[in-house]
Amino acid sequence: MIKSVAHAIEQARLAARALAEFGGHLFKPTVRLGVTGLSRAGKTVFITALVHGLMRGGRFPVFEALGSGRIAGARLSPQPDDAVPRFDYETHVRSLLERHWPDSTRQISELRVVIDYQSQSGTARTLTLDLIDYPGEWLLDLPLLGQSYEDWSAESLALSREQPRAQLAGAWHAHLATLDPAAPADEQAVMTAAQLFTAYLKACRDDRFALSLLPPGRFLMPGDLAGSPALTFAPLERSSSDTPPDRSLWAMMRRRYDAYKTIVVRPFFREHFARLDRQIVLVDALAALNAGPAAVCDLERTLIAILDCFQIGRQTMLSALVRPRVDKILFAATKADHLHHANHDRLEAILRRMTERAAERADFAGADIDVIALAAVRATREAQVRRNGETLPSIIGVPAAGELSNGRLFDGATEVAVFPGDLPADPDAVFRCAIDHAGSSGAGLPDETDLRFLRVRPPALQDAGAETPAFPHIRLDRALQFLLGDRLR
Repeated sequence: MIKSVAHAIEQARLAARALAEFGGHLFKPTVRLGVTGLSRAGKTVFITALVHGLMRGGRFPVFEALGSGRIAGARLSPQPDDAVPRFDYETHVRSLLERHWPDSTRQISELRVVIDYQSQSGTARTLTLDLIDYPGEWLLDLPLLGQSYEDWSAESLALSREQPRAQLAGAWHAHLATLDPAAPADEQAVMTAAQLFTAYLKACRDDRFALSLLPPGRFLMPGDLAGSPALTFAPLERSSSDTPPDRSLWAMMRRRYDAYKTIVVRPFFREHFARLDRQIVLVDALAALNAGPAAVCDLERTLIAILDCFQIGRQTMLSALVRPRVDKILFAATKADHLHHANHDRLEAILRRMTERAAERADFAGADIDVIALAAVRATREAQVRRNGETLPSIIGVPAAGELSNGRLFDGATEVAVFPGDLPADPDAVFRCAIDHAGSSGAGLPDETDLRFLRVRPPALQDAGAETPAFPHIRLDRALQFLLGDRLR
């Protein structure tokens, strides 16, 4: 009863704010675009390249409003939300011009861009674009709002007993076996359990495994909540159907889990997530393919969980008045420049296959969903390389200092040509292999999927101040057309 009343109050609060924002948007058309993705998927680079391209008149032929010359210009506007850090656009552009990738997203940030354009009927208009950058790990926390501590513990423990997670959870599982949920609350036991559980989550995210489904998200990026009780809990094994008594270890863990939802998850949902109009989810599918079938299966589950978070559906005046809905979602496989262009469509097909079940749900609700392979900043170029009498479609770039390949350590200045390998022509081959993996730890990806890619430096681009050209890209204009094209007609 208490929960239903709290839910009704929350819905009323969201509806009241939606009504206020709807009135404001009648006079100042605004799109709130959420940009998210799991760690190292390229969120910061995407936003920087998008804004830089809009302001510098980038080569975006597929983005009709810009390609046809109807966009007169784009400019930054003061930060709209006083409580949200500003996306540090200028610093990130400078990093790219100095050929360093910007720092990863560690917290939510926002940037407002005002686009002046001419409608297709010839009327001068303005669209305000609010870009909200937030870690994908936070998105995966939203399902916790509907989960009890009991359900979350059971689900997390079941997942941790699958391979390769089980081998990474050994120390945590060993400590878990020493804990009695009905025993009196013990701060040291809880702290140790939380530390070992967090270490397990971090190990899962390592490039060798590239696992994605790792809530609670703040355990991996705690920020100013590091060490707080709200981030000091872990799953427990229930030894019986009896509810452990008050002041027990179980009760303490459950209380802190509930505090995490109250202090961390619910404010993020209410203040940011529930206000989004459109969303792009950046996906490092290549990292999962490199890591093997377990990572591919895990990424598919993660993408389904991500889409389940959205209140999807086509925007109508009624939905805007009652509660906004995300009416367009784009899944983007990033780092397409690590592959020859002949493989871009294959990468896109694999991501589309990953989102297939989730996309059916979105289509049924009336939302538009699409999938794309892109590189917001293209760091390589293509070439044909002869090797052992065979011509190989290759990419050329400058590996970052410290990158290692076949025993060779790169200095950050030497350009190399690499044949990155080919993705399978049939995307189902990847998933048949992943299904086989579930019953056999020896299963691997198809023989043709032998990807080898290095972290390369951003391209050389002369800094000419206001005249600095937009960054080269792959299909960024297609992403813009899907996300914004209908709002610039």
